[in-house]
Amino acid sequence: MNLGGLKPGTLSGNRSACRVMDLVPGKGTSEFEKTVIIREETKMKLRTTLVASTAMLAVAGVASADTMKIGITQNNVGVDSYQTTYEKAFIAAAEENADVETVVLDAGGDVARQIAQMEDLIQQEVDAIIIWPTNGEAVIPAVRKAHQAGIPVIVTNSNIAEAGFDFVKSFSGPDNITQGARSAEIMCDKFKEMGIEDEASVVHITGQPGYTTAIERAKGFEDRLPEVCPNVSVLDTQPGDWNREKSQQVMEAFLVKYDDIDGVYAGDDNMGVGALNAAKAAGRDGIVFVGATNFAVGYDAMGAGDYWGSIYQSPVDDAEAALQTAIDVLGGKDVPFLNYFDTPKITQDNMGDFTKPVF
Repeated sequence: MNLGGLKPGTLSGNRSACRVMDLVPGKGTSEFEKTVIIREETKMKLRTTLVASTAMLAVAGVASADTMKIGITQNNVGVDSYQTTYEKAFIAAAEENADVETVVLDAGGDVARQIAQMEDLIQQEVDAIIIWPTNGEAVIPAVRKAHQAGIPVIVTNSNIAEAGFDFVKSFSGPDNITQGARSAEIMCDKFKEMGIEDEASVVHITGQPGYTTAIERAKGFEDRLPEVCPNVSVLDTQPGDWNREKSQQVMEAFLVKYDDIDGVYAGDDNMGVGALNAAKAAGRDGIVFVGATNFAVGYDAMGAGDYWGSIYQSPVDDAEAALQTAIDVLGGKDVPFLNYFDTPKITQDNMGDFTKPVF
């Protein structure tokens, strides 16, 4: 039997040698021979389709593998406009990067909830975790667990306690000790300008207890103030929990307790403006108010001449820096452990050099 030039036994003994060009029906080809040829052509088409499909799946697999899944658990988005703006900026930056998929969570200021969120992100097997700690000490076991699971952890805005540094790839945010020190310098310079640097008394409103940013800013202020103004006394220190209303209540108590207050240092402008509102309501003029993390309300109060100075810090820069740090870590880049961005001094004298904060 002649199958278009094929030798007997080719189809059964050496199918791999069969080529489509060898299976073209010739004149006088029988129906049986045509059937064999059609079957062989169909098999080769199926093999070609299978190879092409496998290649497409492989390409799709590579694209999927290149997508970075980054989870973030935040401190307390609803507590102030800085954190609200941070979250919006983080989501916007992630959406602009086609290689990034994010899981965005908020602990609502609850340590137990944040630890549970860390557990959830570990279970989801995200590629990296960004944490804005609710408490720098309490979250260390959860951070260690992520580290043990092979998931790099980036701390944002407020660092964890030093005992957890071995489990963290990088901290991205402001240098809070430097911020506190700069606030002390702002206040001291103003006292010197007023000629009261040898007799002034101040009160101090701190952020959330146990929160690293609050601890570090307080330390920076308290360490630096006696260096630049050794005769200024700190009358009292109480937490305002980053909350304007609570800080107003704290200041009201200070005003009742102390007849002579020359200055107020608050860990952020939200609290500082709360203290300013209390002083205004009590008719206590001439107090120098200095904060940190310049909020829009602080900027406006400076413009009105009621609030002296602060530290300029952008939540948009903060959020974008944290995301980029995570991307760089996953990309194998050399990232510094303390990845600070600059936060300059801002006062009534130079506020024209800065745009009004958006938060």
